[in-house]
Amino acid sequence: MRFTDRVALITGGGRGIGAATAQLFAREGARVVVSDMDAGPAEEVARPIGGLAVACDVTSREQVEALVGRAVSEFGRLDILVCSAGIIRDNLLFKMSDEDWDLVIDTHLKGTFLSARAAQKPMVEQKYGKMVFLSSTSALGNRGQTNYSTAKAGLQGMARTLAIELGPFNVNVNAVAPGFVETRMTQATAQRMGVDFEAFKEGAAAQIPLRRIGQPEDIATVIAFLCSDESSYVSGQTIYVRGGP
Repeated sequence: MRFTDRVALITGGGRGIGAATAQLFAREGARVVVSDMDAGPAEEVARPIGGLAVACDVTSREQVEALVGRAVSEFGRLDILVCSAGIIRDNLLFKMSDEDWDLVIDTHLKGTFLSARAAQKPMVEQKYGKMVFLSSTSALGNRGQTNYSTAKAGLQGMARTLAIELGPFNVNVNAVAPGFVETRMTQATAQRMGVDFEAFKEGAAAQIPLRRIGQPEDIATVIAFLCSDESSYVSGQTIYVRGGP
């Protein structure tokens, strides 16, 4: 029960890695605020774990500030922020539209910035906080993902910078960079490529040293470590969770 009396806010918590993280935190004692663009998925995750579901567009400053305010007003504090809200709009550079670029950059980078800026206020005041941003192995470069790769690399820089700024207030900031994880997002990638999803997963597993693809729970356990007091001296780091080096 590493998170007894802790309050955790998870953006993009209605599906995939965010949902798995919300469920794990709740099992370990946290009171969890599950945020998603749509209320339905957030409620589906929050209801069984006794959490609070809040619909929020993370690209809107007003909605993000209202989300953090709701978390604090409902539970009296905010200890943990996990930013996992994300979308993909993959395309080769010469086909990528301005809208493809803006939507991905705004959701990942601006959304995380707005969430971190809002969450730091109660964390700084209470002299305690944990933030984890969801990066990706695509931060190292990936064909057809100029927008996504740029956003995910930027999140690593944001985590390092905020670790420096917020460290004096006992706030740890880190990033997790998953490799291939079985989610709706990777399924959408397979569809874009015109590849059967099962064959896509088998092909990916064959290239991973552990010979299997990741599951959302594999990422959630690393996020939980970084949000627990077990990692109190870890800040400004990016942990790649990809089944191998």
